[in-house]
Amino acid sequence: MLMFGWFRYCIFVFQNEFSKWTKMQYLFSLSLVFASFVLSAQVNWISFSDLEKAQQSDPRPVIVDMYTTWCGPCKMMDANTFNHPKVAAYINRHFHAVKFNAEGNEEILFGGQRIVNEQYDPAKRGRNATHPFAGSFAVNGRLAYPTTAYLSPDLKMLTQPIQGYLTPDKIEPILKFFGSKAFERQTWDQFNESFAPEWIN
Repeated sequence: MLMFGWFRYCIFVFQNEFSKWTKMQYLFSLSLVFASFVLSAQVNWISFSDLEKAQQSDPRPVIVDMYTTWCGPCKMMDANTFNHPKVAAYINRHFHAVKFNAEGNEEILFGGQRIVNEQYDPAKRGRNATHPFAGSFAVNGRLAYPTTAYLSPDLKMLTQPIQGYLTPDKIEPILKFFGSKAFERQTWDQFNESFAPEWIN
């Protein structure tokens, strides 16, 4: 609401106070502000193939977003959660972030192994063959999208993958539990009992 009021004020000033040249300068400056805001709200995603190299130079916990191109909740999570400024900033500061298409044709180099989706059909639109590596993030043998997984700096699973759409307020305590390395000194229940949320959905 505050942002909307500020924007209306900017429009009023723009229409009533400035000369044509000043309006052009003001509009350009305003566009830079909004562009920097949008760019600052983007997670720095990398591929699995780049992950091991990233860990060698800067060891961090890892967040994995497993999605498919046809998955509606995956698109919602991108738009509403991963593009939330506080979520994106926290992930970029504390994690290496991997985005993985569970039905894509990415060649994955992981743990010294080369994993490919040999059944992938580039002619298909929508659903495609499941990438063999997706099974690493199944829960009780079941795949679902989106799935969010957390790995340690040595690429071991920290907890059971979390299936389903997560809003910013739902993902906040999970990110902070692993991002702050609280998991090394207390259980999830202990952490969550005293957790004070700061992000608004």
